[in-house]
Amino acid sequence: MTFAPSHFTAVLLFALLASTVFGITQRNEPRAMMRYGVYCFVLFAGAVIVASWLMFFIRR
Repeated sequence: MTFAPSHFTAVLLFALLASTVFGITQRNEPRAMMRYGVYCFVLFAGAVIVASWLMFFIRR
């Protein structure tokens, strides 16, 4: 049995991993790391949702 995520699940997984790395490497204090990681995650996920809606309306 293999793990075959949907496109959206894969994007959320990428956003989670990338924002974790960004938070750890770009800030010094643990609280700042957490806030920056969450901020990056929201930006990644939000950009994907906005881009998907734009592609939906361009297709129509």
